[in-house]
Amino acid sequence: MEMPPVNPVGEKDTSQPQQQWEKNPQENLDSTTQIKQQSPDPPTEILELRVSPNQASQILENSQGTEKLAAGLQGNSAKSRGSTNEMPEPLQASDLWYCPDGSFVKKIIIRGHGLDKPKLGSCCRVLAFGFPFGSGLPEGWTELTMGLGPWREGTWGELIEKCLESMCQGEEAELQLSEHSGPPFRLTLASFTQGRDSWELEASEKEALAREERARGTELFRAGNPEGAARCYGRALRLLLTLPPPGPPERTVLHANLAACQLLLGQPQLAAQSCDRVLEREPGHLKALYRRGVAQAALGNLEKATADLRKVLAVDPKNRAAQEELGKVIIQGKKQDAGLAQGLRKMFD
Repeated sequence: MEMPPVNPVGEKDTSQPQQQWEKNPQENLDSTTQIKQQSPDPPTEILELRVSPNQASQILENSQGTEKLAAGLQGNSAKSRGSTNEMPEPLQASDLWYCPDGSFVKKIIIRGHGLDKPKLGSCCRVLAFGFPFGSGLPEGWTELTMGLGPWREGTWGELIEKCLESMCQGEEAELQLSEHSGPPFRLTLASFTQGRDSWELEASEKEALAREERARGTELFRAGNPEGAARCYGRALRLLLTLPPPGPPERTVLHANLAACQLLLGQPQLAAQSCDRVLEREPGHLKALYRRGVAQAALGNLEKATADLRKVLAVDPKNRAAQEELGKVIIQGKKQDAGLAQGLRKMFD
């Protein structure tokens, strides 16, 4: 059933053509890391975890392959305008918009009106076709609020929100995803209400939104969804980073929790960087030291990993997670030394 329209920004809502597209499900990221908690009632900050040095998983956001995406959209341009008997208009560079993170390319089918675009709090009336079942976005007409709601937590929600932020009222576009080889998806922004940029928010409003994102992120983490949790923590940090330094102390917990998610997602380099942000503010933060040690071990930086884990044990000698991880690092170091020694012997044989 078609949903009632919302108050548009600028001109009145105009009807858009509807076209059914094939559904192509996308596989979710696979995480094999197990999380170990020290108490039955964990505090707000996430407890220690185990990560294998060989663990790796793909992340959707990457900066490669956008040329191939554009080529794919150009091949579908004849299907987007007019009847099959009409000659398609040549694709212009201005018809394409490349998402900065390389996750998708947008081709404008029908240009929108005006210059305004959805902002935080804008209620958008959207027509969507071709998105896979389970994407969190229903087929046909729906209303989405920018910056709010569980629809943003999944991979598809994040992509759609990024696309809507680049669209004007009445714009119709096709999206070709870097991780999807099937036909493009269709998205139409019929209308939207007025929103605000993050810089227009008061400090108290930003902090309140950040607390909501943090709470939702912790729920998702405990439910076994580190990818969704990482998005929530990232959004909370982006809000708080716009506040004057030194910023609220909640940033420390957010960076530490984000590091836990990044380890589970096989992103040790990012996890080490998140821990660095924590330790810049609190050099003795045990969870950040432990997680950075795990990240450094996964990166093969055994000396740095040993140093961080020994710092944890110097303060908390009974920390079983740090003990076990340090034991693994020592064994890994011995194997590395044995391999190096064997290589040197062969050089002089």
